[in-house]
Formats: sequence, C-alpha cells, structure tokens
Amino acid sequence: MTTPIRIAVVGHANAGKTSLLRTLTRRVNFGEVSERPGTTRHVEAVDLQVDGAAAVRFLDTPGLEDAVALREHIDALDKAATPPERIRLFLQGPEAHGVFEQEAKVLRALLEVDAAFLVIDAREPVLPKFRAEIELLNACARPLLPVLNFVRDDQSRETAWKELLSAYGLHVVVRFDAAAPFVGAERELYRDLATLLRDRRAQLDRVAAALDEESARRRRSADKRIADLLVDAASMRRTASAAEFADPSTRQRSIADLQKSVFDKAQRCADDLIALYGFREGDAAEAALPLLEGRWAMDFFHPEALKDAGILLGKGVAVGAAVGVVADLALAGLSLGAGAALGGAIGGAVSQGLGPLGRKLVNKLRDVHELTVEDRVLFVLAAWQLELLRALEQRGHAAVDRIASASGEPVAAARQALADLVRAAQPARSHPDWEAGARARWREAPQRQALVADVARRVPGAIEALDTHRAR
Repeated sequence: MTTPIRIAVVGHANAGKTSLLRTLTRRVNFGEVSERPGTTRHVEAVDLQVDGAAAVRFLDTPGLEDAVALREHIDALDKAATPPERIRLFLQGPEAHGVFEQEAKVLRALLEVDAAFLVIDAREPVLPKFRAEIELLNACARPLLPVLNFVRDDQSRETAWKELLSAYGLHVVVRFDAAAPFVGAERELYRDLATLLRDRRAQLDRVAAALDEESARRRRSADKRIADLLVDAASMRRTASAAEFADPSTRQRSIADLQKSVFDKAQRCADDLIALYGFREGDAAEAALPLLEGRWAMDFFHPEALKDAGILLGKGVAVGAAVGVVADLALAGLSLGAGAALGGAIGGAVSQGLGPLGRKLVNKLRDVHELTVEDRVLFVLAAWQLELLRALEQRGHAAVDRIASASGEPVAAARQALADLVRAAQPARSHPDWEAGARARWREAPQRQALVADVARRVPGAIEALDTHRAR
C-alpha cells in the first residue's frame, strides 16, 4: 500500500494556511479560520482521500511568531553543525519548550515530512521577519514550495515576493488565491510539487486526475439539482374555489402560501449546492458566501430581487415575477359557455385522455381556480441558482467579499440559454403529482426522472452563456 505524501503547510501567522487546506481538501470543518492572529496553536493533520485512501497528508502548523530572534538563537549554536543539525540541537534544548514553543512545533513537523508549502500573504510587505522565516525553513533541508496567496488583491506585492524567493533559490512559485482559486490551480499545485518530489510523480499525477474526476461528478450533481428545482417548481399547482379566490384575504393567503413554497424549495436547492461544494451555512466570517448573507431576504417575487438578479427580458425591461392564475383555455375554439353545455362530454374527454387541458375546463365548470408559478419566476430561479453555482466553483474558503449579482442586460445567448432551461421544464406543468412531497408517499416517476435529466443536460450550456456574458 502506498503511503500518503506528507506535506507541512507553513508560514507566517494569518497567511491563510488553514483556509488553503480547507479549499484543497473540501473539508470546511477542518481547523479554525479567523482573523485573530495565531489561531492555529497546534499541528493538525488532514488527509486528502483518493479512491478511499489517504493520498496526501497535510499538516497544518502554527504561524511563525518570532523568526528573527529564533534565527539568531540557532545561529549561535554549534558553528560546525549543518543547518539541519542546528535545528535538531535547538529542538532538544529548553527554549523549544519555552519561549520558542510555537516555532519548535513548526520545525519539528517540517523535519518529518516529504515537502512543505510555504503560504505567503502576497499583500504583506517584504519585511526582515519574512527573510528570517525562509532561512529557518530552508535550514530543515526539505523541498519547499512557496504558495502566493491573495495575489488577486489590489494590494498584492507579488513581484517583490518573487524577487525575494528567487534570492533564496526558490524559483518554483505557485499562485493560488485561497479566496478565489484560479481554474486549474490545484492541478498546477500538484504538478509543481512533482518537480520537487520526482519519486512521487505517479502518485501526484493520480491525485490531479482524481481531482478532475471529482470536479466532474460534483458538477453533474449540481446540474441535476438545479434541474430538479425547475421541474419541481414548474409542476407546482394549487387550487381554490371561486368563492375563496373572490375573497381578497383568502386569495392573498393562497398566493403567499405558494410563494413561500417556491422560496423554500429554492433555499433547499441553494443549501444542497453549498454543501456539495464543501461550504456550510454560517461558516467563519471570512468564508461567508454572498448569496448566503442575503439569501434569507431574497424574494423571487419582489421586483427589487429581480432587479438585483439583473434578469432582463429585453433592453431596459426587467422581467416581472408573480404567482399567476392559470389562463382559462377553450377546446378546439369552443367558447367556455359552449364547453359548459358539453359538461358531460368534457368529463368523458378527460377520462379518455384529454389530460391537463380537460382538467382545466372541468375546474372551470366547478368554479375552481388554479395557481401555478409563472415562467418568469422560473427564469429568475434558474438565473439565481446558476449564479450561485458559478460562484461556488470559483470560490475558496478565504473569501470575504460578497459575490456581485450579474448586472446589465445579458447577451442574447445567455437569455436564450436561460429561456431554454425554462422551456425544457414545461412538460412538468401537466403533472402536478411530480412536485416533490406533493403526496404523503411521494415517489418519483420515471418520466419525471427523464425530464430532470434532459433539463440537467442543458445547464452547462446556460452557464457557458453566462460566463460569456460576464467576460464581456
């Protein structure tokens, strides 16, 4: 059995070490993430699983707090000893259990691993303490791969950091923003690590391949979950008698109940997507998601929500959304009055397979109104969930900013792709029994499963169209 590759994650306090590990391992519960200095006080291990076994074992270490003083102390030890020997002499002395206890934990872990990631907050100025840290870590004689964090920030000093690292022989540098990981950043991280650990190249290649496979599976699950929401919402149908609907308070209550049901279904879908991508509701402040902070107030039936979502039907025209009363339909051009005179025939037509059209006519004869969710609401639901999915795929666990909603008019391709999703879900309107939980012992029909699969196949195209819109 292949032993896991052991990687120590080291660096100055609050450089983003724990956040990086949460992003790499999809373990949102690992460690504690906080803006307080020195949050990690002990060495903690977390495994990256591949095919049910630990492929990489990461060691999250405390931040180095007083590297300058420690370097001076170690330099004063046996001058004839090699740098690693002086590190071991220090670890055997009383200072390793006293004033330099935190630094000792880091160096002890570094001596026991195959390599280390040196996490650097690229926003920090290049100060003497950071030079001292690099010298201490290099003294352990372990392959060291610098990981520049927060490089997308306006305050990034990436160039200065690369110059410093090169001065210490660290020419292989990974750009990995834990707040918004670059596409393919993990693959690059393990590829660069393979240049330092050549005897582990095959194992690291397998890790990279497994991450690609996991990403594809996760995306398929997300596509299906969004498709299921659209089919579920399209199938929703509530009935009310004419007398109930004529009473304003009763009518408003019926509409509000359906609105809440739609809202709850959308929130459950969002929660499922968030969990699927390894986040959690109410995570540490630095990991809060936008559409988490604001989603409890998100009302898909409120004009302001539509404006925020940036969903436009045409140039300058915001799509409205409301629960609508299903339009009365006529059969083969007959007026509703004529239909009433043929009540018995219509009832027979329903029993002979006229289906939803006949049901609507029978309901009219019975003075029954039907409430359903308008296509415009489905349009907004689709756009909101797709925006959330795109944000989750591009978000790390060190992000603190809110994800901005799309603004302006989507390009024609984006509008068309969203409309195609809604159109694909239309067959569900004829099957109110397809609403999840519509009955006490609800069981998904094979036809519903097939429709969800069909809608899910269209989700990647819709996201691609939205990406094109965002890139402009």
